[in-house]
Amino acid sequence: MAVTTNFGVPVAGTVATLMPKLQYRFRINFTGMGSDAGTRTASTQNVISAGRPSITHEEVIVDSYNSKMYVAGKHTWEPISIVLRDDVNSNVVKLVGDQLRAQLDHTSQGAGITNAEGQISGLAYKFNMSIETLDGSSTAKVIDTWTLTGCYLSNVQYGDLNYGTSDMVQVTAQVRYDNASHAVVADTDTLSTGNPS
Repeated sequence: MAVTTNFGVPVAGTVATLMPKLQYRFRINFTGMGSDAGTRTASTQNVISAGRPSITHEEVIVDSYNSKMYVAGKHTWEPISIVLRDDVNSNVVKLVGDQLRAQLDHTSQGAGITNAEGQISGLAYKFNMSIETLDGSSTAKVIDTWTLTGCYLSNVQYGDLNYGTSDMVQVTAQVRYDNASHAVVADTDTLSTGNPS
């Protein structure tokens, strides 16, 4: 057993190595994207890779006498990219197409102001999604969750075809969102007031 405890940085009397989160253990859930829940489930199963949220704060310079100081200005959540397999049942392109049609009907060039439930403007087409990091067990225990709200597709690339390769066709979608929250195992939102940990 010495092998498992002899590595790592000694902290408070222990040298055990902490298990890292692994990039390939994750799941993405789409909520309210497109109109068919079955297509959303199939799309979750066809995700190849996904970015995680990134935030940038504008820099506000406060000039005073002999010096400057800096305060955080408005923030921007940067878009993320999701790469999906284009499956033979076309579930992925159906979901993406359904979402793009909700954002703008490309045939009539009309952007609906309300949806069937009478929701206006962005509510008529925006969706939510979650990015869950999993522990790798057969029960797929969730370690942490990023929840993205107010999402829409700002860019879609339907991939290439090529006689000279055996690669899968991939669809790459860029997701722009309004806000993100992060919850750890105990479902604590680490970005909200009152939860400084």
